[in-house]
Amino acid sequence: MSDDTGHDHDRWKHDGVRVIRGDRLDPNTAQTPGMFRQAAINHARVGAQKIWAGTVSIEPNAKTGVHHHGALESVIFVVRGKARMRWGERLQFVAEAGPGDFIFVPPYVPHQEINADPQNPLECVLVRSDNEAVVVNITDVDPVEAPEEVYWVDPIHKQPQGH
Repeated sequence: MSDDTGHDHDRWKHDGVRVIRGDRLDPNTAQTPGMFRQAAINHARVGAQKIWAGTVSIEPNAKTGVHHHGALESVIFVVRGKARMRWGERLQFVAEAGPGDFIFVPPYVPHQEINADPQNPLECVLVRSDNEAVVVNITDVDPVEAPEEVYWVDPIHKQPQGH
């Protein structure tokens, strides 16, 4: 049924706001040791065109290699645990975040994500500004904290070669 503005009111019942229950996240993403990632909002699940959101649980001491995400913006909300972020051309800057903290990663910023707790998982909500996963690995920077224990690896954070 359309009104005089051309809106189809019946369509909104099925194509409007969507609620994705926490126990209904999609684990059908690439899973690797040290990390468990689940999609909540993406194109496949809800038709999102410009955003991706989901959860990630990272094992103690897991670290990524040095990388950036191209033009994407990322927001990480720490639910539980302690996150450490290193960034800069030589990873010379560092900050930590705990439960309730937000982390913003701007486009093209070289960085390394680290679970700073050697004994407990890090649980976060991740939101990206696009559905396409972009990662550019940077191999000419020696990370201050070498990813030597458990790699934080997922479809966009690949395990460094030779490991």
